Amino acid sequence: MEVLMPEPQIYVERTLAIIKPDVIDKEEEIEDHIVQSGFHIIQKRKLQLSPEQCSNFYAEQFGKVFFPNLTAYMSSGPIVAMVLARNCAVSYWKELLGPSNSLRARITHPHSLRALYGTDELRNGLHGSLSISSAEKEIRFIFPEAILEPVPTGQRARDYLNLYVKPTLLAGLTALCKEKPADPMVRAASRLL
Repeated sequence: MEVLMPEPQIYVERTLAIIKPDVIDKEEEIEDHIVQSGFHIIQKRKLQLSPEQCSNFYAEQFGKVFFPNLTAYMSSGPIVAMVLARNCAVSYWKELLGPSNSLRARITHPHSLRALYGTDELRNGLHGSLSISSAEKEIRFIFPEAILEPVPTGQRARDYLNLYVKPTLLAGLTALCKEKPADPMVRAASRLL
C-alpha cells in the first residue's frame, strides 16, 4: 500500500517597504538591492501621504519627541511603497535595512540600505515593518485591496474545489436541467432578486 504525502507548502511571508521622500530618486537602485537580496516585489505604488495619513500610519509612535518631525518628513513628498515577499520576509528586510539610525548603521552595518541611503535617525531612507502583525496592518493601510491570506495552490486548491465549489455547481446545474427554463439566465437572475 502506497502512502501519499501532501506536497510541502512553503509559507511566503510579506512585509512592507517604503522608500522615503528624500531618497525617492534612488528608487531603481534600491529596488535592485531588494531583488538581489531574494525578495519579490508583489505590489508597488507611488503616493504622497497627507500629514493626517502619516499620523495614522505612525500612530504607535504618537507622543514621542520625534513624532511631529516624522509626520512632517513623511508627508513632505512622494514615497514608494512596496509589498515584499520571501521566506522570513520581515526579519530579512530588517536585516537588509540595518539600524534605524543611519549614522550608527554606517559603523555597525556599513552595507545596509540605511547606511547607504540614510542621513540620520529621522531621515534614514527606508521604512520596514517591525513584525508580521505590523506588516499586515501596514500593508492593509497602504494597499487596502491587498489579499494577505495565503492563496491555496496545487493539491490544496483541488481539495477546496472538490469540497466546496463542485458540489454547489453540480446542485445548481442539476436544478437548472430539471427545470429546463426557456432562458436560463433570466430565470436564474429573477430568482436571485
